[in-house]
Amino acid sequence: MTLIYKILSRVEWEAAQAAGQLEGSALDLADGFIHLSGADQAQETAARWFAGQTDLVLLGVEAEALGEALKWEASRGGALFPHLYRPLLPSEVVSQKSLELDADGVPQLGDVSA
Repeated sequence: MTLIYKILSRVEWEAAQAAGQLEGSALDLADGFIHLSGADQAQETAARWFAGQTDLVLLGVEAEALGEALKWEASRGGALFPHLYRPLLPSEVVSQKSLELDADGVPQLGDVSA
């Protein structure tokens, strides 16, 4: 099992749960897929895109369960990132964790080794 991760605000996650699916953030919608990160990429994603943001949630999703809608595509520095080309269902989330900020305002994911 390979876990991949989505960072989003608690408000976005609660709205997705109420709607029965996560369509994605404004950036996801603009790009046409839901941006996810591998275990080795998630902390840098948090630092780069979510610094200073409070009340964040880290969702863990089993990559293999997403089927053919999940594509690993070159992104930051040529690294392959998981991109989901359909909504994410709350039932596909296998873990969720509230994130705390460090002294520099960077969300700390802790151990997300897959």
